[in-house]
Amino acid sequence: MSQPDIDAVREYLLTLQDTICNALEAIDGDAKFELDEWQRAEGGGGRTRVLTNGAVFEQGGVNFSEVSGDNMPPSATASRPELAGRSFKAMGVSLVIHPNNPYIPTSHANVRFFIAEKEGEEPIWWFGGGYDLTPYYGNEDDVIHWHSEAKKACEPFGEAVYPRFKQWCDDYFYLKHRDECRGVGGLFFDDLNEWGFERCFAFLQSVGNSYIKAYTPIVKKRMNEVYGEQERDFQLYRRGRYVEFNLVYDRGTLFGLQSGGRTESILMSLPPLVTWRYNWQPEPGSAEARLYTDFLPPKQWV
Repeated sequence: MSQPDIDAVREYLLTLQDTICNALEAIDGDAKFELDEWQRAEGGGGRTRVLTNGAVFEQGGVNFSEVSGDNMPPSATASRPELAGRSFKAMGVSLVIHPNNPYIPTSHANVRFFIAEKEGEEPIWWFGGGYDLTPYYGNEDDVIHWHSEAKKACEPFGEAVYPRFKQWCDDYFYLKHRDECRGVGGLFFDDLNEWGFERCFAFLQSVGNSYIKAYTPIVKKRMNEVYGEQERDFQLYRRGRYVEFNLVYDRGTLFGLQSGGRTESILMSLPPLVTWRYNWQPEPGSAEARLYTDFLPPKQWV
C-alpha cells in the first residue's frame, strides 16, 4: 500500500479553498471573503474565510484547518483504541453557504484527511467528506442536478460508490429527535482507506472538485426569484434544523471542539439569523408542506 503524501493533500486542500471562494465571489458580485489566518498553540493552524452580507449570500464560510497533537483526545480513543499513544494530524476544507434568497438552498461540503503515527508502526490514515444540500423550497430539477454531479464524481471509482455514499449521506444527515432528514442529501464517506492512498486521494479530489459544478448552477437559476416575508420566515425556521444537527450530531463539530480546535472557525457554519417556533406545522398542501412530503424523505433522484 502506498504511503500517504501529507504535503500533496495539504496543497490540494489549500488550492480547493481558493477555487471555491473565487467562484462564490464571482456569483455574489458584491461581498468578498475576509481572510483570517490563525495558529493553534497545541499544533497546527488554518485559514478561515468568511463572507457576510453579500448580494446573494447572507453568510458563507470556507475553512482550511490543520490540527495536530501528540495524543488523541479520549473521546476519539474510546471508540478507536488503536489510535491511543499516537500523534495525529487532521486537515480539511469545510464550508457552509447560507444564501439570502429562500429559493436558493443552503449547501455544505467537507473534504478531510486524518493520519495517526507511531514510531516503528505503520500509520493509520483515512479520508472523509462529501456534500449535502438543504433546500427551503424544493425544486426537483435542482435536486436532480445536484445528485447527477455527485454521481459523476463517483463513477470513475466504480458503479457501487455513488449508491453506497448516497445512502450513507441520507443516514448521516438525519435528525433522530425530529424523525426527518436535514435536507436532500448528496454524498458522505468516512474512514476511506480501502483503495490505497493514491486512489482514495483521487476520489477525494473528484468529490471536492465537483462541489462548485453541483452548487453554482442552482444558485444562478434561483438568485433572482422574488420572495416575501412568508418565504423568509420559513427559511429562518428551517435554519433551526441546521443548527440542531451541527450542535448535536455533526462529527466534525464535535471532534473540533473536543480536540481543542478554534471555536470561531468551527462554529462559523451556523447561520447569522434563525428562529424556532413551538410545535409549528406547515399549512397542508402549501409549498412549505411539500418540502416535508416530497423532498425530505430519501429517494433515488438519479
